[in-house]
Amino acid sequence: MDNQIAARSLEALGNETRLAVYRLLVRAGPDGLTFGQIQDALGGAASTLSHHVAALARAGLTEQQRRGRETVSTVNYAIMRDLLDYLTAECCEGVCVRETEDAA
Repeated sequence: MDNQIAARSLEALGNETRLAVYRLLVRAGPDGLTFGQIQDALGGAASTLSHHVAALARAGLTEQQRRGRETVSTVNYAIMRDLLDYLTAECCEGVCVRETEDAA
């Protein structure tokens, strides 16, 4: 994962409603949830919620699949794992800080 993809993913998750949708879908597991199920769980106006669900999909964090007459949203677990790996890749490796002339 590169900085641009990570930033796009984190930007999508940086909204309270989108974060709530994403966490709900993580809890739902690989079976995912329909839009109606998401709306029942979280409430809110359908048009606003639709915007947030679409933003998560555009960021690649979720996927949408047609199942019969319904669209089901699921977490893209590969992207989730990549983002977590990216964020923790250099954990506890220390930081090399250059001393400046002002720090005397």
